[in-house]
Amino acid sequence: MASPAAPDFVHDDFAVWGVEARIVVSDPETLLRARAIADAELAAVTAAASRFDPESELSRLNAGDRPARGVELSPLLAEFVAVALAAAADTDGDVDPTLGADLDRLGYDRDFAALPADGVTLTVTRPRRPGWQRVALDGRTLSLPADLRLDLGATAKAHAADRLARRIAEETGADALVSLGGDLATAGATGRLWEVLVQDLPSDPAQQIAMPNGAGVATSSTQKRRWRSDGQARHHILDPRFGLPADDVWRSVTVAATTCVRANALSTASIVRGLTAPAWLRGLGADARLVARDGSIVTTGRWPAELTPTGTGAN
Repeated sequence: MASPAAPDFVHDDFAVWGVEARIVVSDPETLLRARAIADAELAAVTAAASRFDPESELSRLNAGDRPARGVELSPLLAEFVAVALAAAADTDGDVDPTLGADLDRLGYDRDFAALPADGVTLTVTRPRRPGWQRVALDGRTLSLPADLRLDLGATAKAHAADRLARRIAEETGADALVSLGGDLATAGATGRLWEVLVQDLPSDPAQQIAMPNGAGVATSSTQKRRWRSDGQARHHILDPRFGLPADDVWRSVTVAATTCVRANALSTASIVRGLTAPAWLRGLGADARLVARDGSIVTTGRWPAELTPTGTGAN
């Protein structure tokens, strides 16, 4: 959540994709325009990349034929698929966009708010063969094996936040902060610092940080988006090796980077990597805050000192 640091900051809160969203702008006169931009942008992303809308381009792709020549995507969906595949490569497959069928199998087959109290009976027969390396995108032509279903949830929300913050700043001239379910992106021409509260659940340790324009902060959590299937509690971050929820070594992982989608890829991969995540993040030079199950905190990079994301870990 962004905390306005000056009286001229205004914000608009709304819900999208089953999560809370917020737009903050530095000029009150631009708020209505910013919200109109957000409505149009998010509607376009939903129509292209939603796994839960049966009429979306992604849903029709997942349900349709897979000709050998590939499928031509719209420019918007091609962009989101390219971002997802880049995140998979950057995380050695820890963030895999081919987990759609696995999430459906676990009962996460609709917007989270619509999930039943208990879901499907789960049968696991063997480790899963990671699929992202079997997907090819050549320009806008996608080759997707018949046994795979795309789910862009691990990157789409964060990339949408990046796109939306940039578009609001460019079209209104105001500094802008966008939060989509806790994935934060900022944009603007000034050297403004945004005050942001980092806290997953109200009972978790909290920290106030300063976030510059042109940056992203993302938190991945094993405590939210939980449901039950086969009598067991599940969460939405899957280990691609097995197609099952990753061990909840960390309650949450927050990363700061130059883009929200980069921050989210690293935070999600850290949940998947478990105990090895801090060493991996340090090797990248990433600025991160990991909250363990007992509430203890591990930090890497320059967290919590200077958080202007530069250098190797934030590219």
